[in-house]
Amino acid sequence: MIPTLRTPDSSLALLREGYTFISSRCDRLGTDAFRTRLLLEPAVCVRGAEAARIFYSGERFTRTDAFPPSILHLLQDLGSVQALDGGAHRHRKDMFLTVLQGTGSERITDLFAEEWRAAVPRWQRAGRVVLHDAVRDVLTRTALRWAGVPATERDVRRRTRELAVMVDRAGTIGPPNWWARLLRNRSELWARGLVAQVRAGALQVPEDSALAVIARHRDTEGELLTVPAAGVELLNVLRPTVAVSRFVVFAALALLQQPRWHRTFAAGDEDDLFGFVDEVRRLFPFFPLVGGRVRRPFTWAGYDFPVGERVLLDLYGTNHDERVWTDPEVFRPERFRDWPGDPYTLVPQGAGDYRDDHRCPGEPMTRLLIAESVRLLTRSMSYRVGVQDLSVGLTRLPTLPRDGFVIHDVRPGVPAEASITG
Repeated sequence: MIPTLRTPDSSLALLREGYTFISSRCDRLGTDAFRTRLLLEPAVCVRGAEAARIFYSGERFTRTDAFPPSILHLLQDLGSVQALDGGAHRHRKDMFLTVLQGTGSERITDLFAEEWRAAVPRWQRAGRVVLHDAVRDVLTRTALRWAGVPATERDVRRRTRELAVMVDRAGTIGPPNWWARLLRNRSELWARGLVAQVRAGALQVPEDSALAVIARHRDTEGELLTVPAAGVELLNVLRPTVAVSRFVVFAALALLQQPRWHRTFAAGDEDDLFGFVDEVRRLFPFFPLVGGRVRRPFTWAGYDFPVGERVLLDLYGTNHDERVWTDPEVFRPERFRDWPGDPYTLVPQGAGDYRDDHRCPGEPMTRLLIAESVRLLTRSMSYRVGVQDLSVGLTRLPTLPRDGFVIHDVRPGVPAEASITG
């Protein structure tokens, strides 16, 4: 049987402990699952590859009502692909796969490199740059161009702020979350307007662009998506692209902490580049967990999961599971040379199959963008990293190096390896 925590409610403990909340209790209890209450509602917390397999395969779970509205309305909102199940989910997911994979993923990396190189002179003039903020701006410009969205400088500033706050405030409650949701509403109105313009013929965009594909997508009944739903899905392409900025900062931190990798990639040796990317995604914290509600009853670990039960899968703990990853707290890209590619062990953006399960369809594009950022950091610019707090706190959701990774004296050109200077 699955053990039950004695505490009457674990909500405050989850907020206080963040990424380690589930795994620390699993370790203490000697289990991969335990029962508790969150916001006074029963929930089962699980971790590990087998739990990920149960959670993502077999259509056992729905994402509907899996998270509190404070999180749902910032990250997905009603009518999105994550709120669908079965054939409707697969049909909507096909739309995202059309947009996010193939030539689309290749084009976005070219645009990203172009926007990054255009930004370097601005960073040079600024003297001091918070890398996370700077990369968010680059990724917003990239995402808008790639999606076929026309944008002025004012649009870029607004979208950068609004798309970023959807991620930054997802783990908050109260006034900070309410303010973020107001900004999210403004973004949704903007996205709806674009969809309506495309459908009316008032805005001409490339046929294969994300905006065009989403605006003209039809559901399983052959009907166009409602304008609000299409607007939400456009944001569900743009927002995750901008969120890659966190992985870029963590990649920069890894290059700083492990200078041999900086030298390797600067020399053009890319044999371990995607191993480096995957190790960044495995080791550093992104989102701590994912939630679902039981859609079809099943039995696992001696426990009967009834319909409607809320289950939380520990993504961070699964990525740091020492039964799968030797020395899980050590940054070691070489571990991926012989990795079999099990989709239930490396789960920074979910587990399972891209098409049939709820795994993020943008994950291949995420890997390409991080890899391109590594090339740019090691081959196209020089910079100094000033003395600062680079610790990554595990209680902030989602987290970053505390000072955002501040760089100085940016110069275009082939760099020496980065190091901390005064």
